[in-house]
Amino acid sequence: MTSRARTPRPGGPALALAGVLAVSLGACSSGSPEAASSSTPPSPAPATTSPSPTPTPGCVDVMLGTLDEDQRLGQLLMVGFDTNAALESLDDEVEEDHVGNVIYLGGWEGADKVTRTSEHLQGLVSDSATGGVGLLLAADQEGGEVHQLRGDGFTRPPSAREQARMSSGDLAKAATGWAEELAAAGVNVNLAPVTDTVPEELGRGNEPIGKYRRQYGSDPETVETASTAFIEGMLAGGVEPTVKHFPGIGRIRNNTDFSSTGITDDETTRDDPYLAPFAAGVEAGAGLVMVGSATYTEIDPDVPAMFSSTIVTDVLRGDLGFDGVVITDDLNAEAVASTPPAERAVKVVAAGGDIALTGDASVAADMLAALKEEAAADEEFAEKVDASVERVLALKDRMGLLPCSEDRIIP
Repeated sequence: MTSRARTPRPGGPALALAGVLAVSLGACSSGSPEAASSSTPPSPAPATTSPSPTPTPGCVDVMLGTLDEDQRLGQLLMVGFDTNAALESLDDEVEEDHVGNVIYLGGWEGADKVTRTSEHLQGLVSDSATGGVGLLLAADQEGGEVHQLRGDGFTRPPSAREQARMSSGDLAKAATGWAEELAAAGVNVNLAPVTDTVPEELGRGNEPIGKYRRQYGSDPETVETASTAFIEGMLAGGVEPTVKHFPGIGRIRNNTDFSSTGITDDETTRDDPYLAPFAAGVEAGAGLVMVGSATYTEIDPDVPAMFSSTIVTDVLRGDLGFDGVVITDDLNAEAVASTPPAERAVKVVAAGGDIALTGDASVAADMLAALKEEAAADEEFAEKVDASVERVLALKDRMGLLPCSEDRIIP
């Protein structure tokens, strides 16, 4: 994969939100060696790789008119590929169900294995399977305890807390190197950085983030500085970063993957300072934002974030001005287990989301059938499907994954 720099997204609603969020934030006061510096590191030097590509004029429109309905719906799903599964285990999902995106799960050892798998998966791309559209191949490569790709060919990034102690320039440079390793193995999306802020008084009592030291710091300013440098480095290295887990899971206690209780945030508001790192990530050019499954009583009290049009459409797309791809956290999470799997995908798109991520590939067919049925029955929902497909294809065009992309990288 060729290295691609990205330019930040233009100003607009997100910059307006930044003004709202320009409150006085206390510096990180912990005296432990884990604490991030309270001084603002210098901004990294601009990436000096190739100029930022722009979507090929008309390419997305061409693809929208070329793909059949099933192929279009397949672009709205990302399914898990477990490290212990056979190489051909997702062939049917891609070739028969037209699934357009895959995430590596379970801890993959060695770049050779990942490269071989990436080449096999992209080799499934065809006119009949995906309409010639290449796959997003994603991994969680945050650093510290969360790095799905390991062993020969992969550097283990330090924890977020350690990354935050680096200067912005050094972190961006390091992230570029990590991205180049991912790209060499065929991984084109990193589901990182974590832009959640965990308050110091909660710390490791925050099960999903703080317990594993996945946060850059305990104040939004520190998180914003480090996560933005990480994003810039990933883009310079040719990998799309993902800002997560909107609108933040740093104030809950339990892990949404394993619990349906203790996952309600009673503090975060639409103009909360904790949203600033997400706004900065959008401005820095992140192509994806991941929405979590916690519930926010001050924003939409009765709906998990990934199913909430208030959170996805009004706050993320409206207040922050994000026009890229919204992807979910894992839909197999216990937090949304009371909703049937097929219905989960429908709720994601209805809320304004784009890619429904499920670690369980066996539910892909049911999810796609439900999306198709709902689109046939509801014209408004069908329009949302069209908008989501267009956003996914626009991202893939920038990445060179469409047959008509100017910088096509998939044979």
